[in-house]
Amino acid sequence: MAKNVLHIISSPRGAASITRKLGDAIVAKIKEKYPDSVVKERDLATEVFPHLDELQIGAWFAPADARTPEQARVIKISDEAIREMQEADIYVIGAPFYNFGIPSTLKAYLDHVTRPGITFRYNEQGQPEGFLKNKTAYIAAASSGVYSAGPAQHFDHVSPYLTFILGFLGITDVSYIRAEGLRLPGVRETAFEKGILSISIA
Repeated sequence: MAKNVLHIISSPRGAASITRKLGDAIVAKIKEKYPDSVVKERDLATEVFPHLDELQIGAWFAPADARTPEQARVIKISDEAIREMQEADIYVIGAPFYNFGIPSTLKAYLDHVTRPGITFRYNEQGQPEGFLKNKTAYIAAASSGVYSAGPAQHFDHVSPYLTFILGFLGITDVSYIRAEGLRLPGVRETAFEKGILSISIA
């Protein structure tokens, strides 16, 4: 069965990026299991999403036929990103740890795809309902230290945030593939290999 795969790259390090390499390995495993899959790449280092401003937010809440020419222009980047999210069956998201959180490029992207009335809503009971259902996400995470367990676990603000925001959008099948301890002697030598070996595609 063919799958539509959206590979979101957030590291600016190009070919040297560990999360990019890890993401590529996840994509390769997906294509092994689903050979006819189509992969779309979204590189946030070269296609930078602007931080939200008054113009962008105003465009979101203005009816389409009432938007100013400027609003119609700026909303296109958000609309296109949302279409990609809607069309994809599987997301592969590169998430390097930057100061214990995600890169601002990835945060800006997620701000653009978290749109009320389009990717989520609040129901009559006031509970959030995400519209991106029946999707799978694999997070390619890389970090200098070890944060999945142990004394530094509480410094991990990447996986709690991504699990929450993706779940808010309706994406509840989320797996983390980690290359961690990349700067720790005795750990860094096998960190990437361990991440590769941990890839399991449902």
